[in-house]
Amino acid sequence: MDFSWDDLRLFLDVARLGGLSAATGTTGLSAATLGRRVTALEHQIGEPLFVRSQTGYALTPAGEELLLRAEEVEAAMLSLRRWKDGSIGERVVRVSAGPWTSAFIARHIGQIWTAADRFGVELVTASHKVDIGRRHADIGIRNQRPTEQWLAGRLVGKVAYGLYARPELISGVAAGYFVGAAGDSSQTHSARWLHARHGDRIATRGNDAMSVLELVAAGAGMSVFPCFVGDADPRLSRMAGTIPELETEQWLVCHHEERHTPAVRTVTERIAALMREQGPLFRGERIAG
Repeated sequence: MDFSWDDLRLFLDVARLGGLSAATGTTGLSAATLGRRVTALEHQIGEPLFVRSQTGYALTPAGEELLLRAEEVEAAMLSLRRWKDGSIGERVVRVSAGPWTSAFIARHIGQIWTAADRFGVELVTASHKVDIGRRHADIGIRNQRPTEQWLAGRLVGKVAYGLYARPELISGVAAGYFVGAAGDSSQTHSARWLHARHGDRIATRGNDAMSVLELVAAGAGMSVFPCFVGDADPRLSRMAGTIPELETEQWLVCHHEERHTPAVRTVTERIAALMREQGPLFRGERIAG
């Protein structure tokens, strides 16, 4: 089955914008033409890619699967274009990590990437483990040693956790309430620990890491954070020492066939150096300035 990149690009616009009308502005095609192209692609695939309604186009399971693969093609085409134009370079290095670690990397991007580099960097933020074997990322920052035989791992440190609150005893803090996590965020080991010990005192919840942080900073209650997050936020104060049972390792993981490519090796070494430099903060041994 031969796919046209032009058809995949149109599919991406419709999928991301949620309908034909919105995609007319990015594609320059009429809604009728877009509709015909999408229908033709569905016939080629052999099953519907969208559920059509008056409110827009929603992806079917087949559409979700095609979206993942079309984004991989898009990344490859972008890399080719950059290589041809002599701009950023022939490679984009994708680094997968959880929300807190991704935010940390973003704040220290100057130590990971500079404008002089002949590659780009993409942060792939996810609460679940991203499949490096299928090239959904080039580098993973994980809390345990990789078990897959095609992955290589390097231990770069440990991560401590603590209980944090807004320093002033206001609102939920004064009442002894806790802020919990909902949705996918509730499946992390720290969220499960908090629920197991203080579930009856959880008054507010957030379904993503940043929401939980903002609730605690606003005084809604106490919650558990990695020390490199809580100690670095001037709005928060650690209420006691670290929590030994929550301490995790920190591993840099790469596909064994990719780890020696120049761009991946460079980014891996820079992340490792950053983690070594910030080791005391990650271990909860010093308060960030």
